Amino acid sequence: MSDTSSAAVLDTVESPAESAAPAGQIAALCWRLRKGRPQILLVTSRDTGRWVLPKGWPIHGLTPEAAAAREAWEEAGAEGKISAAALGTYDYDKVLPDLKMLPCHVTVFAMRIQTVRAAFPESKERRRKWFSAGRAAHLVAEADLRALLLRVSEVPTLLGPTLAAKRPKSGT
Repeated sequence: MSDTSSAAVLDTVESPAESAAPAGQIAALCWRLRKGRPQILLVTSRDTGRWVLPKGWPIHGLTPEAAAAREAWEEAGAEGKISAAALGTYDYDKVLPDLKMLPCHVTVFAMRIQTVRAAFPESKERRRKWFSAGRAAHLVAEADLRALLLRVSEVPTLLGPTLAAKRPKSGT
């Protein structure tokens, strides 16, 4: 997410002391199929270098899923087809510049990746890498996100109908 939009949103978000409700963010769970199994694209955070999903604040004028797709482009150079239905949610505490903690509730949208570009807005600030869903689950720090990725690992059809097993044709 660009620094200007991040700063603008942070200026409008109440501090944790002022609001008990977590701030809402959106994320894209970027995936592709390799040998019939889903792989998940993770990016490093700009501050600590830990593995995360591309995520950010809602963008005025965009649906939540469109904003998540924009984050996937800006943070990972990923383009594809994003689901309009949320895949799940997770919570985490965002460390603000003044070192205060801002509780955040993130809504995750599955995005099947068609293209990954070499040049993208945050390419000099982040690394990106594909992982199996199970491996991705063990690399992220957030417990709820880990649980979501483990569910995807166990039930890949959560990502979309293209992963549904083909049923044998009945003889009747």
